[in-house]
Amino acid sequence: MFTGIITSVGEIAAAERRGDDLRLRIACDYRPETLVIGASVACSGVCLTVTDKGAHERGGWFAADVSHETLTKTTLGGLGAGDRLNLERALKVGDELGGHIVTGHVDGVGEIAGLADDGESLRVTVAAPPALARFIAAKGSMTMDGASLTVNEVEGARFGVNLIPHTRAATTFGALRLGQAVNLEIDVLARYVARLKEAEGL
Repeated sequence: MFTGIITSVGEIAAAERRGDDLRLRIACDYRPETLVIGASVACSGVCLTVTDKGAHERGGWFAADVSHETLTKTTLGGLGAGDRLNLERALKVGDELGGHIVTGHVDGVGEIAGLADDGESLRVTVAAPPALARFIAAKGSMTMDGASLTVNEVEGARFGVNLIPHTRAATTFGALRLGQAVNLEIDVLARYVARLKEAEGL
């Protein structure tokens, strides 16, 4: 379980194909003694398991195996050495819940459809997969590449968010570009409300 508050920006130091799967070695600011083998880390919104770790000039590195299923359902399949990832370690009981409840299970891949300056913020329009449209609500929450964001407006399967300077500086969003693919996770509350409505119609 995560909150969508990014705590480090990692860099893929190595990407090794293992059949249809992929093993990533990710350099980050997390010191190796604070990482536990078997622990979960959200990597641009994808919950991965730490399988190895070590020291790095940045602080540490950890390895994670990415299954073929995950590679085909997220943006991780298109990444390689040198690419950057938003990182968040799993929530602990008693931690501040600064964003919203995030599971690390990607619901679909969206596309950056618009970028426009809005004061000091950046207004971003995202085209989500049509199947996710009914789960997106104005002033609701959306996880984009692991970051908890507030939805400003919704038009069909497109929605808008604002990125303040701090968010762009503390995440990979400082380098967003038109057409870029992003991992999306809908608000878990929206998922259950939709399921309840479906059940009422049975």
